[in-house]
Amino acid sequence: MVTAIVVAGRIGSAFAAELGTMQVSEQTDTLRVLGSNPVDYLVTPRVVASCLVLPLLTLMCFTIGMASSALLADAIYGVSINIILDSAQTALGWWDVLSAIIKSQVFGAILSVVSCSWGVTTMGGAKGVGESTTSAVVISLVGIFIADFALSCCFFPGAGDSLKNCT
Repeated sequence: MVTAIVVAGRIGSAFAAELGTMQVSEQTDTLRVLGSNPVDYLVTPRVVASCLVLPLLTLMCFTIGMASSALLADAIYGVSINIILDSAQTALGWWDVLSAIIKSQVFGAILSVVSCSWGVTTMGGAKGVGESTTSAVVISLVGIFIADFALSCCFFPGAGDSLKNCT
């Protein structure tokens, strides 16, 4: 989730700004005149790249987070690195990692489609590019939060049932 938020802010804004600038400077119209579909040429590679790279980035962030947590626990609290890694191996199952990969692919699709669509529909010069970029990031974040909630409900049904029994 955190990785998707960072990528939405950094890459989603870049997608929207670049495509928005191309739109207001009529570069996308030039592609149409040349017989190319701007969506096929500009949007599709960005969507595919986001869906492929975001899961890899998520796994890399997970690995770095586990390694730094183990090193800090060893250095500050004197807890052995082996204990931390064994606890993580016991607590995490294959489904946890697979669900994180699936969710990150969905997040990549959301942020790239939203950002590219805002960029391609930009109007109004430099002011319009700025407004489209801001809107793309905000809507991407909202879409990521909603998708995370929906996918968590689908992937982990009944996860909060123990809280219902407390009342």
